[in-house]
Amino acid sequence: MNVTESFIDGLISQEQSLKDKVKQQARKVLLDYVGVLAGGKRYLAEKHPELIASTPGEAFLNGFAAHVLELDDGHRHGMIHLGASIVTVVLDAARKENLGTDAVLRGIVMGYEAAVRCARAIQPGHKERGYHVSGTCGTIGAAMGVAFACGFNREQIKSTLACAVSSTAGVLEIQEQASELKPYNVGRAAMDGVVAAQVGRLAMPGPDDILGGKRGFLAAMTGTPKPEFLTDFSNTDYAIMGIYQKVHAACRHCHPAIDATLDMQKKLKLQPEDIEKIEVQTYKLAVGSHDHTLIQGISSAKLSTPFAVALAIVKGSAGYADYNEDTINDYWITDMTCKVRVIENDDLTRQSPAVRGAQVAIYMKNGRVFEAPCMYPKGEPENPLSREELEEKFRGLAIYGGLTSAECNEVISEIWKDNLSLNKILDIVCKKSRN
Repeated sequence: MNVTESFIDGLISQEQSLKDKVKQQARKVLLDYVGVLAGGKRYLAEKHPELIASTPGEAFLNGFAAHVLELDDGHRHGMIHLGASIVTVVLDAARKENLGTDAVLRGIVMGYEAAVRCARAIQPGHKERGYHVSGTCGTIGAAMGVAFACGFNREQIKSTLACAVSSTAGVLEIQEQASELKPYNVGRAAMDGVVAAQVGRLAMPGPDDILGGKRGFLAAMTGTPKPEFLTDFSNTDYAIMGIYQKVHAACRHCHPAIDATLDMQKKLKLQPEDIEKIEVQTYKLAVGSHDHTLIQGISSAKLSTPFAVALAIVKGSAGYADYNEDTINDYWITDMTCKVRVIENDDLTRQSPAVRGAQVAIYMKNGRVFEAPCMYPKGEPENPLSREELEEKFRGLAIYGGLTSAECNEVISEIWKDNLSLNKILDIVCKKSRN
């Protein structure tokens, strides 16, 4: 069999042996997604109401909104955000086709499986070429999520995959300088995932090997192909079990430095005026595009490790409420940002992506030096959010998004039911987002 045939057969085999713990993880993913969607829609309504009025479709808007706060989930090995595109599209299909709980959970799990495997097959060369994997492989995950949620047969899955692979797009340059368009790649991945599944459902013939062909996915997307992630399903761990869920509203590459700094600041209560400089050592891919001290807007701030570390020192947190025009223009935060230097640590580079860590050293004006490492930031599978912590995160975002405490309780209760009502959940969230 070729790469594409092996990939499809592997996914079908995975789908047929889903365990309860995997479905339970999909419920956690769903709760996290609903929270970031509610908060993201509120943010867009306040900052860019014209986007909501002119959006090309609900899938695009929800994908964009679920990523805009930089609090959506992802996978460190694939270096990809997942839920904003995949869950958006699975829920879109669920509402249109009245899908049941099992179909939705299956679609989420398999969408994550497809996206992460494709991402791992092309990283890190994909990022080094300038591609935004959340846009490229997010499109594939979204389309495959719909295909499995809706019970497509093998021919339909293969056609959907061909359409999705041919739709993959998104470059990382879109996030540079003062750009606020990074979520565009994710919203477009959701939208294109819908279209790929719609066309794929017709089972129109496609190429024999869209993934491994001489001008296919692997050849076009990377100089470091790892086809084994597309063909070897002997490891039965599901990709969704290896995701991270975020507590800080910054790019994930910034999180180890944030957590290490917060650990020290909580214990030491350091005053900004007493700090001479801060040095962050981390892995290579967390340096480029994340070491800037010139902050050109909120999106620029969320990609900056120096700014995130400054927030941790001055504010003691780096949540969605901490990234605003006031903090960007705050004297102490701006001053502290300029004191932070981010450099590559060769050992941490060798360990990544299995470990994506940082070592933070704070140099005081009195000559003292405080140091702390963080190898697994909060939310990684080795350091996961508890159910209570996840619910707390959801409440904060949902209340910011306009839900009442009672409505938050209703959504949380519904998520954990055997036969959850997606319409009830989304009606609450979408109703509030329109108000």
